[in-house]
Amino acid sequence: MLTAWKRTDELAFLNEVSSVPLQQALRHLQGAFAAFFDKRARYPRFKSKKRSRASAEYTRSAFRWRDGQLTLAKMAAPLRIVWSRPLPDGAAPSTVTVSQDATGRWFVSLLVAEVVAPLHPAVDPASGEVREVGLDAGLTSLLTLSTGEKLTNPRHQRRDRDRLAKAQRDLARKRQGSANRARARVRVARVHARIADRRRDQLHKLTTRLVRENQTVVIEDLNVRGMRANHTLARAISDAAWSDLRGMLAYKCAWYGRHLIVVDRFYPSSKTCSACGCLVDRLPLNIRAWTCPACGVGHDRDTNAAKNILAAGRAAIACGAGVRPQRESSRAGGRR
Repeated sequence: MLTAWKRTDELAFLNEVSSVPLQQALRHLQGAFAAFFDKRARYPRFKSKKRSRASAEYTRSAFRWRDGQLTLAKMAAPLRIVWSRPLPDGAAPSTVTVSQDATGRWFVSLLVAEVVAPLHPAVDPASGEVREVGLDAGLTSLLTLSTGEKLTNPRHQRRDRDRLAKAQRDLARKRQGSANRARARVRVARVHARIADRRRDQLHKLTTRLVRENQTVVIEDLNVRGMRANHTLARAISDAAWSDLRGMLAYKCAWYGRHLIVVDRFYPSSKTCSACGCLVDRLPLNIRAWTCPACGVGHDRDTNAAKNILAAGRAAIACGAGVRPQRESSRAGGRR
């Protein structure tokens, strides 16, 4: 069918590009339909040119990689590329993906096979113990560590909120289909791209540090989609990007031989005393510090939760099972 389409006047422009990206698009469509018929996904939808990232995928037969220069099929000269990092020594790309985002920026992604060497075990030089850390995600502090350290939430979207609002107001005033509207749309996209780039960069640096410094990382299984139903906090939760944080931790721990443990979302980490195990009945969100009624130990809400998450992760390693909420009464008389 693709060959027949190229011979029609309406679709003759398909001859201007290499046939490989067109064939790859059909393979992706085939995969989407296979997932639909296997009931693993919904019915495939048409890709919007305005809202989706435009991309083309080139396999090995459709590009030439020589001396650090990339030449795509039907191009006479290599692409002028500013590389973000060099390829591993001796690596040969098997797939090249060229994409363009909403701001008009072009990106080239090269797929190579590389063996990632695991990092040395993370050991505390003073005590000689293996380093472990529990993480409690929040909004005031993006992460609170079981060591007591709190990592500030940069709130990237809030910092550019005025600039974004002005760009969106300018876009709303422009007539549909006009050149001015197209330029205004790009200005809005640039603000969004600036926010996303800074957020991604900060999360990469943070997760790399956590993975390098700790042998075991314990996090909580948050229902982010359900939490975004709270319209008061939805924007702040989306800006924190907890799902992206967890995804980065997952693949970096797998790369470097670290352990990532996910604690059950219903585990009452905030309401449980990390000193004696007493579980209080209620602990509203506006209470950031509290004193255990059983043992009298004072707690910072987030630090206490991070300590409990780490303890739950250790229990999961020892027992080889997931962490579930406590249900029985504690020895202090409170509910667990």
